[in-house]
Parts: sequence; structure tokens; C-alpha cells
Amino acid sequence: MAVACELPQSVLFCCDHNAVRSPMAEGLMKKFYGTDVYVQSAGVKSDMEIDGFSIAVCDEVGVELARHRTRSFDEMEQWGDDLSSFDLIVALSPASQRRALELTRVFHLDVIYWPIMDPTGLGETREAKLDAYRQTRDQIISHLRERWGEPKEMQ
Repeated sequence: MAVACELPQSVLFCCDHNAVRSPMAEGLMKKFYGTDVYVQSAGVKSDMEIDGFSIAVCDEVGVELARHRTRSFDEMEQWGDDLSSFDLIVALSPASQRRALELTRVFHLDVIYWPIMDPTGLGETREAKLDAYRQTRDQIISHLRERWGEPKEMQ
């Protein structure tokens, strides 16, 4: 197993709509590594509300997402969050990786890409949909552990 990286002071997770993958990653990172890291999330667009299945599968592991408000990169800037203030941007979709690289090309800022499955539209039944979302959640968890080691609460 690779040696875990040191936790950054601030991380921005991003995906397409900030409704499924990036809020999951934000919530899981906060739960696992606590207040040691400033964590936010954003989407290329913010045209959707937080996804109910994301809320449900994160609830299963003690992460509360129901109050999450989706936001785009543009809204982040309008609300005063400067991308250059983040140590690391983790893109969870190809479109968000392109947008993050575009927005940060003038900064010396690391943008990394984690290929996380988009569970929306998968599964016919409620249970099958939940299974797809659980796979996405678990992919994020394994990337977090691989990058930053075992979560504080589980050490």
C-alpha cells in the first residue's frame, strides 16, 4: 500500500452539477478527516438540487447531506471563495477537470482527477439505484483512504 499523502489545508471537490459526487466527497472528507481540512465542493453547473439517493447512501455511513446547497464554480467566485485559496482541487468528472484546469491555469495549483462513476440513471428499482450510489460512495471512500490514509475516527 502506498504511503498516504499529508492532508492539505484546503480541498475543493468538483463534478458536473454539485448534486451527487462532489457533495458526497465533501461530506465524507469532513467526516473522515475532521476540521483539519477546509473542504468545499462545486460543479461546472448548479442546475440541480442535491440528489436524494446521495443523501440516503451517505446517511448510511453517518454523513448528513440534506442541507447541502449546490453551487457552480461561477457562484463560488460570486460568494467570495477564491479558487487560488485551495491547496488542491479534486475533479470527479472529465468536464469538471477541464473547467478546473481552465480556471486555475494562472495559479500554481494542483488539480487531480479521480474517475468516479456517475450513478445517475443507473438501476431500474429503488434498491438497484441505491446500489449504484453506494458503489460511487465506496469509490470515493477508497480514493480518500488511498490518498490520505485511514480516517481519524477509524484509526
